[in-house]
Amino acid sequence: MARSCGRATSRFPLHPREAATLAAWLCVCLLSPWAAEAGLYTSSDQIILLTPENVESVLVNSTAATVVEFYASWCGHCRLFTPVYKRLAIDIKEWKPAVDLAAIDCAEAVNRKVCSSYGITGYPTIKFFHAYTKARSNGLPFKGFIGDVQGLRHKIIDKLETHVPWPPACPPLEPTSEAELDSFFETNNVQHLALIFEEANSYIGREVTACVFISPSCLTLDLLQFDNIAVRRVLSTEEGLVTKLGVTEFPSCFLYYPGGNFTRLKVIVEARTFYSYALQRLPGVVRSGKPPPVARDVLINSTEDPWRPFNRSRVYMLDLESTLHYSLRVEVAAHTIIRGEALISLKKYVAVLAKYFPGRPVVMNLLKSLSSWLQDQSGDEISYEAFKEMVDNSAQSPDTALPEGERWVGCQGSQPQFRRFPCGVWTLFHVLTVQAKTAGSSDPQEVLTAMRKYVHSFFGCRPCAEHFENMASEGLPMVNMSAAVLWLWAKHNRVNNRLAGALTEDPNFPKIQWPSPEMCPSCHMVKENGDHGWSQEKVLPFLMSYFSSDSILTDYLEDESQILTKQREKHASQQRALEAQKRVERKAREASDFMMHPPVQPTAQEEEEEEEEGEEPLDEAVTDEEEEGAEGAAAADEMGSKTPEPSPWAKPEMGRRQQQARQKPSIVGMRMRDTQEDIVDLDSFVNQHYKAKALLLAASSRVKQRTLQRKEEQEPGPVFGLGMELDAGLGMVGLQPLESDFDLDVGQKRKWQQKRELTGQYFGEESSRKGHWMSMLSIGFSKVDISLCVILYFLSSMCLLAMYLFFKNRFRLRRVKISLP
Repeated sequence: MARSCGRATSRFPLHPREAATLAAWLCVCLLSPWAAEAGLYTSSDQIILLTPENVESVLVNSTAATVVEFYASWCGHCRLFTPVYKRLAIDIKEWKPAVDLAAIDCAEAVNRKVCSSYGITGYPTIKFFHAYTKARSNGLPFKGFIGDVQGLRHKIIDKLETHVPWPPACPPLEPTSEAELDSFFETNNVQHLALIFEEANSYIGREVTACVFISPSCLTLDLLQFDNIAVRRVLSTEEGLVTKLGVTEFPSCFLYYPGGNFTRLKVIVEARTFYSYALQRLPGVVRSGKPPPVARDVLINSTEDPWRPFNRSRVYMLDLESTLHYSLRVEVAAHTIIRGEALISLKKYVAVLAKYFPGRPVVMNLLKSLSSWLQDQSGDEISYEAFKEMVDNSAQSPDTALPEGERWVGCQGSQPQFRRFPCGVWTLFHVLTVQAKTAGSSDPQEVLTAMRKYVHSFFGCRPCAEHFENMASEGLPMVNMSAAVLWLWAKHNRVNNRLAGALTEDPNFPKIQWPSPEMCPSCHMVKENGDHGWSQEKVLPFLMSYFSSDSILTDYLEDESQILTKQREKHASQQRALEAQKRVERKAREASDFMMHPPVQPTAQEEEEEEEEGEEPLDEAVTDEEEEGAEGAAAADEMGSKTPEPSPWAKPEMGRRQQQARQKPSIVGMRMRDTQEDIVDLDSFVNQHYKAKALLLAASSRVKQRTLQRKEEQEPGPVFGLGMELDAGLGMVGLQPLESDFDLDVGQKRKWQQKRELTGQYFGEESSRKGHWMSMLSIGFSKVDISLCVILYFLSSMCLLAMYLFFKNRFRLRRVKISLP
């Protein structure tokens, strides 16, 4: 009987108790955004997703049998069946390459033609395709509703047994006999032969055979699942073998060896899952294509770090700290700028670490300061450099550090590429969920959401992040923290099942459904139908004890004082390196500026002008002497025979000149002429006229300097007729000192000051018009001296040019001689 599901017809009838559930699903299908999804399965489900491009390569002429579900993503019944089909994929994963699972969404427009070609008229429809199926075959449909994994598994075995011809990838499922066992080791090169004794209607032997049996005679090495083991069914009616081995219980498993030796396989429960687990861990049994487990002495030499013996049933703090180091200093470092959703993810991740990580005091101090700093960041982005400074405690906060480097213990692998950080991440997530429950957290999604966002934004393995996101999108627990702890455990086992046998699996640490029966026997149970099950009432306390802070071992940890010392030394080294780098950059910048803007060498004329600046008042006095004779004589007559006393600002003026003389030495080899060699023709002037002229010039010089050094006081020096102090190495030509006890009354001083100001204004205007060449000539150089200097400089330049050309030609000839054979 068919039930309507939208426009199509469901192939499986519904029981009355499922009607209400289906009605609810139909409402969800109409009201939720699921209808817009591309399909019900992803690549994380270990199910082949069929498309028009790959359908023929998967179903036609394949070496493996294939089970295909044809469904419509809008069909509520299909959605109810989805979890069952996913569990089936997990359950029979080890049946590959004998059996594959596939699915196709017929609601997609691109897939409708494919579904029509296989005669699909209702959903969901499950069909079985034998190995080497022809192109026009529509497959064998599963009749009747099969809503549990065991029923589907048994149906697949029934289809396999009707296979003609027998597919090469499928192991023999028929019972064996005593005669076959006598010659078994002559034709099969295996180390172990497992015999499953069961009733005729039992599927255990065939299921275990499909799970672990590999016949080397019928499979090539690249298609094998396990080496060095074979499994045979023995029915309870085979009295010879039953009597020989003393079998009294059905089912039971015995290991048979050459020479007729045998022993019973010890398992907790006589069931398929326990048989498979025990047989896969026999000595010498490894997955085909995988290297054998590495010996302990080889492990020590094959890994970068020395091998650290550890207890597999315990958690190590060193693994957790190594995980923190890698996640915060390596994974997050891939983002130069952290912004938007990534910044939110980082804040939540660090906040959860600061709240629930059971670390040492120095580590907890750092996590708390890092979380506080992140929460204070109000911008939309941060740089990783700023984040790293906080992680490395660049501020040198006391008793705050996160150990650097990776040193794995419980997560170490047999090779550097195995386990390590992925193992540490799972361990860290389990510890955080358990610690959150222990701390009494009321939000079951607090830790899980932080982990989900971190993996989505920062986890380096992007396919892994996609698989984790697919699992999280199925729904996070919202009931309590116990559900959160169990949710993470179940998803971890799901990942282990998917990765079992992959290239990333460590042969020394195979992926299993954890915890193993040896670690927690009470966690495992057998359902009424004989399938394996988990007792979550036992699993939860086991997880709470295994990941509790009291159970974490501190072996191989570095002392906190050593960590802080290393951190201080690293910080000091970084400071020194930074200072050295700044010095190098400064020198490089100076060199670049020098190349871009080389210093300009002053010319001879500019040097002479700079040297004359300090003596400019004196030069002006001498130069003005020749042009202002008449005016100077009138001023001298007006003053009479009275000689003025030095003014208060005359001493600072001479002090300034002495400083300039020290800063700018005169031209080397030049000196002032003696009195008798002065260039001034004294015969053309009377002695009184010359003295009056010099007096007026000195007054002019003092007026120009009084505003700069009015209040300065210096020791009095010898006073001359010019009213000026002379430098020790510089004297005025033709002048003699006046008497030191010469005085003027107050009225005469005022009159003298007024006349000096008027005279200074006049001579200041006249002196500004003089050129630099005249100033230079006024200090004692004649035109003949200037001409001689020019000639000497010219001859020196010619000599230098001749020497340059001579050595240039000489070196050129020497290079020619060297190049000759």
